[in-house]
Amino acid sequence: MEREPVPGSSTILSIGYDAASETLEIEFKSGVYQYYNVPQSVHEQLMQAASKGQYHATYIKNQFSYSRVS
Repeated sequence: MEREPVPGSSTILSIGYDAASETLEIEFKSGVYQYYNVPQSVHEQLMQAASKGQYHATYIKNQFSYSRVS
C-alpha cells in the first residue's frame, strides 16, 4: 500500500488507505499499523485534521481492530 508522507507530525510519518478493503495504514515512528473496516470518510477526515496524531487517538485508536505489520 502506498502511503503519503505526513510532514510536521511528531508521531505519524505517513498514511495510506485502500478503499476496496477499507484498510487504513499508518506509519508511526514506532512501527506500521493497519486498521480494518475503516470507512473512507474517516480516512478523509484524518487527512484533513490539523493534528493527525490527535485525530488518530480520538477517533481511530480504540475504535477499529488493527495489527502491527512492521
